[in-house]
Amino acid sequence: MQEEGSHGALLLHGFGDTPQTLAGLAARLSSAGYGVYAPLLPGHGRTTAAFRESGADEWAHAAKTAFMRMRSRHRSVSVVGLSMGGALAVALTADVREVPALALLSPYIHMPRALRAAASTHWLWGRFAGEMNAQNPRSIRDPIEREKSLSYGSVTGSGLYQLLKVVRRARKSLGGVRAPTLLIQSREDPRCAPEGAEEAMRLLGSREKKIVWIEGAGHVITVDYGRERVHTEVTNWLDAHTRGGAAAAAESAAT
Repeated sequence: MQEEGSHGALLLHGFGDTPQTLAGLAARLSSAGYGVYAPLLPGHGRTTAAFRESGADEWAHAAKTAFMRMRSRHRSVSVVGLSMGGALAVALTADVREVPALALLSPYIHMPRALRAAASTHWLWGRFAGEMNAQNPRSIRDPIEREKSLSYGSVTGSGLYQLLKVVRRARKSLGGVRAPTLLIQSREDPRCAPEGAEEAMRLLGSREKKIVWIEGAGHVITVDYGRERVHTEVTNWLDAHTRGGAAAAAESAAT
């Protein structure tokens, strides 16, 4: 954290992952003068048993609690979410309406139809399937960064259902977002189709919104090829809407 009164940035990581995927971005924002916090969500980064016992309500509560704590220390707090963290960031921003800037990085707010069907019927098959491999080497194309990944790389049927709950809440919240919103995604993302990002942009209630497409990366764009551009785009977006623009953004969010 930076000193009280500075602008803050809350960074939310993805499903089954850890803040390790946000370390580079956190360092960049910190060097730009932001107070940065990237909490480890409940059940993540510990054991698969802890992950199985956690769920959508806990993750959402943890995100909001982190925001409110930061808000008590900082002049303003922007929100940045990666993958499922992007879905949590959408719901949080629509709820608190005090966010001067929102950045969604490969936001997981559209679950493919077959996966939705599987998640919705997890009670039928989940106990028989147990833990399933959820790794996809194309999620991080850079082999060095892929080796560093701390992701669980597995999911259960009930875990998939908890992810679906996060997605559904985010989709219902899109129209309630008023903060200026930046969305960054790779066209080669194996988990989030470009059509899903374009749909999210249409549904967002923000008056000011921008989508940036990057090439050559997979899903975890904060650590993959082109990550420096991602870090720059996020930093510039937050700068444009906090330093000198925070009061106007807050007034816009309140209307």
